[in-house]
Amino acid sequence: MINLKYDKIYNVVPIVRRLMKDYVKPGDMTLDCTIGNGNDTLLLAKLVGPMGRVYGFDIQEKAIENTKKLLKDECGIDNIILIKDSHEYIDKYINENLDFIIYNLGYLPGGDKNIKTCASSTVKSIKKSLKLLRENGIICVTVYPGHNGGRDEKLAIDDLFSGLDQRYFNVLKHEFINQKNNPPILYVLEKAKLKD
Repeated sequence: MINLKYDKIYNVVPIVRRLMKDYVKPGDMTLDCTIGNGNDTLLLAKLVGPMGRVYGFDIQEKAIENTKKLLKDECGIDNIILIKDSHEYIDKYINENLDFIIYNLGYLPGGDKNIKTCASSTVKSIKKSLKLLRENGIICVTVYPGHNGGRDEKLAIDDLFSGLDQRYFNVLKHEFINQKNNPPILYVLEKAKLKD
């Protein structure tokens, strides 16, 4: 039996982390729409530094608590605003343009798998994110089609993103095509810079 251990593209996490490190700069305004256990929020906080800002959303108190603890232990939380609400209401809390927005859909790792993102609220949230996104800003969306409701979410996101006008948005879809068990799919969107 051959035991292969991949290093660079074994899942979408290293790809997302690389994108974050490549595009998020000190002073950027960023949004983590699904904070979960806080790992993406923490990386964003380190990348934007004290002059930037990170907004983070989750509907679960456990996710907020886990993230607060991680941030306090790793970097402090002065420039991080954590909000216990659905990401479909981001426009109630944010009224500034954002440079980078991330979604890691599904359920809280280690949490209740019945509490998860769903197609309708995710699509509403992404539509609002498109409006908040600054020119040349980036949105990363990781969807997990293998869990209950994940396929519906993937189809809704495919439908939304494939219908966007390429004059204003570029969308790339990273998808493993030889893996079993419905591996995650990563969408990366960039908003165009309007001509002067």
